[in-house]
Amino acid sequence: MKAGTTMEELAAEIMRQKECKTDYIVHAHRLFMEPCGESLVLHVLDNSGIDRIEPLDIGDYAHRQIGAYLNIPAKYYSRMLDEYPKLLTENVNGWFSRADAQRMLRVLDGRMRAFVSNRYLRIDHHEVSCAVIPILGEIPDVQFLSCQMTESRMYIKLAHPGLQQSVGPDLTIQSALLISNSEIGAGSVNIQPMIYCPEKDLGMIVQTATARRNHSGPVYSADTMFQIRPEQYTLMEGSPFLMKIRQTIHEAFDENRFLQLMEQIRNARAAPMNADDIPGVVRAVCGEFHVTETEQDGVLLSLTQSGEMNRYGLANAVSQYGQQVESYDRATELEGIGFGILSISDSHWNHLNSAAA
Repeated sequence: MKAGTTMEELAAEIMRQKECKTDYIVHAHRLFMEPCGESLVLHVLDNSGIDRIEPLDIGDYAHRQIGAYLNIPAKYYSRMLDEYPKLLTENVNGWFSRADAQRMLRVLDGRMRAFVSNRYLRIDHHEVSCAVIPILGEIPDVQFLSCQMTESRMYIKLAHPGLQQSVGPDLTIQSALLISNSEIGAGSVNIQPMIYCPEKDLGMIVQTATARRNHSGPVYSADTMFQIRPEQYTLMEGSPFLMKIRQTIHEAFDENRFLQLMEQIRNARAAPMNADDIPGVVRAVCGEFHVTETEQDGVLLSLTQSGEMNRYGLANAVSQYGQQVESYDRATELEGIGFGILSISDSHWNHLNSAAA
C-alpha cells in the first residue's frame, strides 16, 4: 500500500484547513483573470470594479473546472495555460463577461481550489472524519494503514486484524476499509470495503457495499450572501446519510461477507494465466481496466517478481505497482482495479487468456 501520513498528521491538517478555508458565492461576470508574475490570479470584483478580496491564486483542478464551465476544450485550455497565458486570460475574461450564472469559489490559503456550482453541497473532511471516527471506535483493534490528503481528495485506509484468514503459507487476508472524500468536486463521499494482506502490505478496494453521497444541495444566491458559513447538517446525528455510513462500516466488517471475499480469492488463485504469453494476458486484462501501457510494464515486472501467475497474482501486481506511482490518487485507483481483476468471471478470464495465446 502506498505510504501516506499517519492518522494524527492527517487530523492535524484537517483542523488547520478547517480554520483557513473560506467559501464565496459570486456572479461569474464579476470575475477577472490576469497574469501575476509567472502565474495567473483571479479577481473577484464588486459593481464598481474594485476587488472584494485579495486576488486568488488558481489551483490546477480549479483551472480545469473553469475551462469546463466556459466550454473551452481541456487540451486547448492547458496549452494556452502553458504556452500563451495572455491568450487564455482573453478567452476566459471574454466568456466570464457574458456569463449570468453564479458560482461557488472554494478558497484555502489564498488559493482557489474549486470553481463549482452555487448548489454544490459542501461535505468537508472535518465533517466526515468527525462522523466516522466514533463509529470506528466501536470496532476493536482497528489499525490505520495509510492516510493522505491530496489536492483532490482525503483518504483514510484501515484494517481490522481481528477479522482475518489465511489463504496460503505466509499469506493472510484482513478485512479493511477505505474512507474518502473530496471538497472540490472531484468525487463523492465514499465508504468502501477493502481487503488487506499485511505480509505484502497490499490492499484492494472492494466495489460493493458502498455508501456514497453526491455533493448536490441547496442553491446559494450571490444576491443575498457573499462569504458563506460551513455546513454541518449532512452528517449530524440521526441524519440518513450518517446512518448509511454506520451500516456500511459494520457491513464491511461482517464475517459472512468477509468469508465470501476469501472464496473469491481462492478461486482467483486457482485461475492460472496463459503461461505461453504472460505479457499478452497482462495487456489484455489491464487494457480492459484502462491501465496505461507504461503502467502495464510496471505491472508485468511486479508480477514476474512475485511468481504467482494466476488471476490473484495479476490483481496483486496491479495493486503493488500502485506503490511506485507518484500520485496517491492513482495508487488508490489501481487498488480498485486490482479488485476488479480479482472479480473477473471465470468465463471472461478464460476468454482473455485465450485471446492472448
